[in-house]
Amino acid sequence: MTALALRRPRARFGTRWRVPPLIALSIAFVTIVILAALVGRLLFPGSISDTDPLSIGVTPTADHWLGTDELGRDVFRRVIAGAQPALVGPVIIAVSGFLISGLVGIGTGYIGGLLDTVTMRIVDFFFALPGLLIAIVVVTVVQGGYWIAVAVLCLLNVQGDIRLVRSGALGQRNLPYVEALRLAGVPGWRIMYVHIGRNILPILLADFAVDFGSNLVALAGLAFLGLGSQPGTADWGLMLTEGQRVLFANPWAALAPGLAIVLLATSVNLIGDWIYERYTQASVRR
Repeated sequence: MTALALRRPRARFGTRWRVPPLIALSIAFVTIVILAALVGRLLFPGSISDTDPLSIGVTPTADHWLGTDELGRDVFRRVIAGAQPALVGPVIIAVSGFLISGLVGIGTGYIGGLLDTVTMRIVDFFFALPGLLIAIVVVTVVQGGYWIAVAVLCLLNVQGDIRLVRSGALGQRNLPYVEALRLAGVPGWRIMYVHIGRNILPILLADFAVDFGSNLVALAGLAFLGLGSQPGTADWGLMLTEGQRVLFANPWAALAPGLAIVLLATSVNLIGDWIYERYTQASVRR
């Protein structure tokens, strides 16, 4: 068997990636949020929990760049501090979906048979369940906080991911390069998780971006309902609830965390879509 016969189809992205302005802005915003999560508290020191009864709902000033909230706390510093939980939870959920869907989706799609049938019936059952509603019920019953919400969403997030990755693996398993690898005696696990996995990696990355954005909104929604982060925590979803009480005095108390959620979710999704489109265009050209 020649090396040419064993060569698998791979997309060539080229040496230069032309980044559209919208994607460049998205990357810049995600970078700013990451920096805020890592070093924001060092760059903008000061308490995020100190209250000032004489400065409730103050509009932006030189001392308070985004004004203050219902307890006189600095909104800007709290938005910066909220970048960390806004990233950590959704990243953990998206990574768990990436790993589990990669292992299960590729395995069932490649092996097929009874394993595929049983796995997909289980996935279909959980996929039919209203995930966010179940998360609300579970978090309420166990009186959990942020990490309980993250754990529940990790369990309820993977069903759609597995279906998507399985579909990609099904499309790869009958291609000539897979048959050539089988004839060459390459182990099945290597075909699945090295060769097929590499070819559907853009699908996994795009799905990672979708998972991040949807679960960022889900966690913010749970916090908005008082079911995620504990009261007083610098969490963007919780800040939306608190900001409503001073909406007419200082709109930025609610607008700032709301815009941060929307822009971060949108930016990550745009980046994921762009990566997938690059892969698709490169596949068509090869």
